[in-house]
Amino acid sequence: MFGDLFEEDDSSVSNYQYGNEKKLKTKTLEPPAPREFTNLSGIRNQGGTCYLNSLLQTLHFTPEFREALFSLGPEELGSFEDKDKPDAKVRIIPLQLQRLFAQLLVLDQDAASTADLTDSFGWTSNEEMRQHDVQELNRILFSALETSLVGTSGHDLINRLYHGTVVNQVVCKECKNVSEKQEDFLDLTVAVKNVSGLEDALWTMFVEEEVFDCDNLYHCGTCDRLVKATKSAKLRKLPPFLTVSLLRFNFDFVKRERYKETSCYTFPLRINLKPFCEQSDSDDLEYVYDLFSVIIHKGGCYGGHYHVYIKDVDHLGNWQFQEEESKPVLNLQDLQNEEEIDDDPLIILKAILLQEENNVIPVDQLGQKLLKKTGMSWNKKYRRQYGPLRKFLQLHSQIFLLSSDESTVSLLKNGSLQAESDFQRNDQHIFKTFTSESPGLNDKTSCPHWFDINDSKVQPIKEKDIERQFQGKESAYMLFYRKSQLQRPPEAQANPRYGVPCHLLSEMDTANIELQIKRAEWDSTNNNLELHLHLGPHYHFFSGALHPVSQAESVWDLTFDKRKTLGDLRQSIFQLLEFWEGDMVLSVAKFVPAGLHVYQTLDGDDLTLWEMEIVDGEDLFVWNGVEVGGIQIPTGNDCEPLLINVLHLATSSEGDKCQQLVESPHVFPSNAQMGEVLTTLAGPMGVLFINATDPAEEENWVAIPREDLKKTFRELGLGNHSSVLVQDSRDNNSVLLKQGKWFSGMREISWLQVQNLCELESEEKQVKISATMNTVVFDIRIKAIKELKLMKELAENSCLRPIDRNGKLLCPVPDSYTLKEAELKMGSSLGLCPGKAPTSSQLFLFFTVGSDVQPGTEMEIIVGETMSVGNCLKLMLEKSGLPGDTWHLRKMDWCYEAGEPLCEEDAALREVGIRSGDTLLLIEGKLPPPVRSCF
Repeated sequence: MFGDLFEEDDSSVSNYQYGNEKKLKTKTLEPPAPREFTNLSGIRNQGGTCYLNSLLQTLHFTPEFREALFSLGPEELGSFEDKDKPDAKVRIIPLQLQRLFAQLLVLDQDAASTADLTDSFGWTSNEEMRQHDVQELNRILFSALETSLVGTSGHDLINRLYHGTVVNQVVCKECKNVSEKQEDFLDLTVAVKNVSGLEDALWTMFVEEEVFDCDNLYHCGTCDRLVKATKSAKLRKLPPFLTVSLLRFNFDFVKRERYKETSCYTFPLRINLKPFCEQSDSDDLEYVYDLFSVIIHKGGCYGGHYHVYIKDVDHLGNWQFQEEESKPVLNLQDLQNEEEIDDDPLIILKAILLQEENNVIPVDQLGQKLLKKTGMSWNKKYRRQYGPLRKFLQLHSQIFLLSSDESTVSLLKNGSLQAESDFQRNDQHIFKTFTSESPGLNDKTSCPHWFDINDSKVQPIKEKDIERQFQGKESAYMLFYRKSQLQRPPEAQANPRYGVPCHLLSEMDTANIELQIKRAEWDSTNNNLELHLHLGPHYHFFSGALHPVSQAESVWDLTFDKRKTLGDLRQSIFQLLEFWEGDMVLSVAKFVPAGLHVYQTLDGDDLTLWEMEIVDGEDLFVWNGVEVGGIQIPTGNDCEPLLINVLHLATSSEGDKCQQLVESPHVFPSNAQMGEVLTTLAGPMGVLFINATDPAEEENWVAIPREDLKKTFRELGLGNHSSVLVQDSRDNNSVLLKQGKWFSGMREISWLQVQNLCELESEEKQVKISATMNTVVFDIRIKAIKELKLMKELAENSCLRPIDRNGKLLCPVPDSYTLKEAELKMGSSLGLCPGKAPTSSQLFLFFTVGSDVQPGTEMEIIVGETMSVGNCLKLMLEKSGLPGDTWHLRKMDWCYEAGEPLCEEDAALREVGIRSGDTLLLIEGKLPPPVRSCF
């Protein structure tokens, strides 16, 4: 199955990642994260190497194997520096295993890489993506290691630790002659089908006898004839470490297919093997073994996933849990109380204030302490239900007292008394959730420390959790036992550096320093924002926008950590601008053709810049929030200034109009009425034309009806650099015609029809909205809400969806698109529907069960475009209420039939060509074999 995957070929070995020479398979921008709270390192999955990771972690947590390997120095194994020397013998596989174990022990990263190790195996990228059988890998890896260690003091390493002996005997019933055959074993393979557990299987193998009689006689060499006999097997020599492989996979000869045996199969934490061994005078303790590793397989016979439960013999990891024990009899009630406390911000805020001196705290710090204690900010956890934090405090004025400037909050006396009562009643629950115990607080030397190591993820588990792996599609596949008499030296306890050679310790220490430097550099690069601060006192307002008085003094650049709060930023700017007096308001600004325009004001000092979606290079306007230079500043998207090119007839020196067009730029707010153009020119009543020319078409000027002069620039679809022609209504000779330009006469502007599908009553069921191809979808939606006289709240939670000729609702149209970008035609029907449209990084998908798609029966879902195919399948099954995991996804093709299956479950949706509006089909049944590349 593995072929020559373990042939040592020096040419296939990559240089060590931390050495002088580097050969990187992939360029990683972000350095590996440090170890998590367990203080143990996982192993990254290269695509299909979970089986390898599970076995390597088992070997790593076998300290006798690990330390025996560490005892082999460069004088026996060689070194990487000598690998290119023709006469040097460099034993690549044991060297790479040593380095990997050193990384798992000492290197401060959440997961190690096996890329260099698999390179030493001679594996190709194809092998790294394919999943193999861990039982076969165990045998072949040991065989390859034995071969590699020939000629060294570790030549008998595998034999000494893992090899055992079984003796098979046949006893003649006539002459009592014993025929004996001895066999070595690396692991015991035991049956699962029709067997209750490990001890039952061993009893069948090593205690029960097979009888030869009747038609099944045995030929005795001594008697030289067929005789009755008995056959039995016994364990003759037991290794220090016993590996047991479970025969979970079988073949159904009726159905002619492989299947996985998922019935209950128990195995003990401690087992006495004496009943299964030859008679001996040895102490019973010689036969007692303790379970220390369980490799688990999740899935079916054609593929799946491996992870491992491991007993941390040396207590290298931090084994602790959130407080779960010591609960009174009413366990369910206590759990409900704890959930209620977590959901009740009143209790949590009062508990925080009670711990403060005089029960007083700045509001900004209150928000930060809430984040620290609950793990979530106010805005993420409570804002949707309770509104902003300050508003919540104001609404509960019988408990909380805000200062006059609302910068600090305290508990009222009566509120304090009530809070203490609540606090005493619920304190044990609050602190079970809030307090973070120091490492080792729950540590008990007598309590075994078990961990679930699932590739990169390491989680503590309890010994009783092992019972869950007795049966099911996720169940034990390999068992590893160690002799209970094996004792570890005291100095090895909680000491990951124990037994590691000095040269590897030095290498890991150097690598840790490099990682710290890289993390600091990455942290600075990826968490720092470059902000451009535009100082209000150094700006003046004219021509509809802000303009700097002096470029040098008006803009200051500031580098700031996006994980800090808006309150921190405000304080930093106060310290930076020593001359500032009075209130300071920070607003997001943006340069438009007319100048600098102020949009929304930043609010919520307890929010981080990352939560507020402040981006690198953001322009922030620093001002008092009202005026600049005595002029009140219009803000917001509605009044964004537009630079419009206005064409009109030139005026001669005598005051007469010439037959020559003059073009001049003018700035208008986008919410200004179109008639403002005539007011600005201070001329007689005229006719306005807008240029509705597409780039590929001839010039086309459209006249604006007089009733539409009260519509805004944005409603008419005008943007920056749009052109408007003003013609005197008394002039019967069109300048456009004289200059050879074509225009359409007074006609209605095209429209879209919007239907109310929000399940809310309104006077009108549908309205017509005037628009041009440059009109933004957001403006159409807002105008439809107004004309349908629906609630203003819909502005934040609604979207427009095209309706096809069959009445089917299509994918929502993003608010930021123009009609042209959305490919909507004039006269189209749109539905105003509840729910937000997907963002640029999300997909709107239709899905249905089965391949018989009935129009209008599809379900809908919005997912991230980076979501994996497997997670999308789970989400759709959950939304459909379908049980089981025997389903797969197919994309509906243009013939409305089921297309090819989406095999790559770990691939992102966008990587397999899924786009918004696609229909996916939930098809029952596992993917047909061969499907190994699908797992």
